[in-house]
Amino acid sequence: MRFNRLSGIFFSILLVSSCVNPPENFPSTPSITFESLEYVPTSGPDSLIIGIDFQDAEGDLGLSSTDINPPFNALEYQRNVAGNLITYSTRPPEAPNYNPIDWVIDPIINNQVVKDTIWVKQNPNQYNIFVKFFIKRNGQFTEFRWEDPPFYTTFNGRFPRILNSDEGQAVEGNIKYAMLSSGWESIFRNDTIRIDIQIQDRQLNRSNEVSSDAVTLRQITRNTP
Repeated sequence: MRFNRLSGIFFSILLVSSCVNPPENFPSTPSITFESLEYVPTSGPDSLIIGIDFQDAEGDLGLSSTDINPPFNALEYQRNVAGNLITYSTRPPEAPNYNPIDWVIDPIINNQVVKDTIWVKQNPNQYNIFVKFFIKRNGQFTEFRWEDPPFYTTFNGRFPRILNSDEGQAVEGNIKYAMLSSGWESIFRNDTIRIDIQIQDRQLNRSNEVSSDAVTLRQITRNTP
């Protein structure tokens, strides 16, 4: 998972538990329900942990570390009409200014290091869990976009394969998705926040989107010994 932008402040971990062969009337597209949201301060990075319950008829949930080829590749390298990679020095007017999401330095392409800064587009299908943050201001929720300056990061990520076999089996279970940061309190302070979340199966079917309760960090803080 790639959560090492912003000097490694942000990264994510998760736990998955599941039950194979529950009732057969589960949906082919993954279905999820919100279960919990918890804030756990520590002496190191603090955890914001969201829990969801899931159901899926085929059990084709999760990605392994070897799932890096299309459609699960991380990046799409941008090329000009001649088929050449677009570098920062040859970028067209519509290309963005340098930032660590839209440009990569010295990437490995076709097993060779390209010693230049290359324009890329992030492939959303490299992930299978998608997270959006919202802050309530003046009675309305607006999205807090981590992808924008100054953070240029994401809390989207991957959870591992639920089943080792590709044979379809109905599954249900729970995902605990923990997002670690040293900056939760400095960013959100006493704000009311909401988190929306989706998951995606290996056929690229996205689940329904569910929302956490509207809460402050203080309201969901777990007391630690």
